[in-house]
Amino acid sequence: MEAELLAYVLVGFAAQLVDGALGMAYGVLSTSFLLSTGLPPAAASASVHTAEVFTTGVSGLSHLYHDNINRRLFLTLVVSGVAGGVLGAYVLTELPAEIIKPFIAGYLAVMGLIILVKAFVTYPKEPPKRGVSPLAVVGGFLDAIGGGGWGPVVVSTLLARGSDPRYTIGSVVAAEFFVTLSISVAFLLTIGIAHYQVVLGLVLGGILAAPFAGYLSKRLPARWLMVMAAIVIVTTSALTILRP
Repeated sequence: MEAELLAYVLVGFAAQLVDGALGMAYGVLSTSFLLSTGLPPAAASASVHTAEVFTTGVSGLSHLYHDNINRRLFLTLVVSGVAGGVLGAYVLTELPAEIIKPFIAGYLAVMGLIILVKAFVTYPKEPPKRGVSPLAVVGGFLDAIGGGGWGPVVVSTLLARGSDPRYTIGSVVAAEFFVTLSISVAFLLTIGIAHYQVVLGLVLGGILAAPFAGYLSKRLPARWLMVMAAIVIVTTSALTILRP
């Protein structure tokens, strides 16, 4: 029992360190691990999002402290992301996530390659003024269905469009707290939360890693942040496609 809890702590630590620094992959990495243990997709997503309520809160505060947040972008992401997340949580209780996972993974792999190219091109300092709301709706929806995807979908698209990595990642991570909270409440009202040991391990690991995430995002060069983000996206997408 203690060994299992330690494993969940380690997974939560590694996933949150990557997610907080790059704005993506906590849900993808954690959910992939839980699915490999035989946990059903809906239960895995519910467990991960419950843990993320705590980890994203700490990580968001870290980014706020390090001044990594663009307020206009943050507010737009919160409102639209919550709407998409609640809808996705409802749909997951009705349809199997495997139906759309290959399409999501293919899209993310393409976005990862675009980011890799963009890493070596000059980018503006301001986030895009149009198209953020629809993107957040889609990101929240896919995040709830796949147990992860808010970061990869939203961050990858914004970075590919030329947004500054530091403020994009900080704003997306901070907004993720509210998106995750809404998804968790939706799951709680539909299927409930039963796997408490999983949630506890992910929370402990994530909280331990979260304070370091904002610092890494602030200190790492923007170009290499984008390269790292591209590698994470392409790798996780490939694993999703290849998973039987």
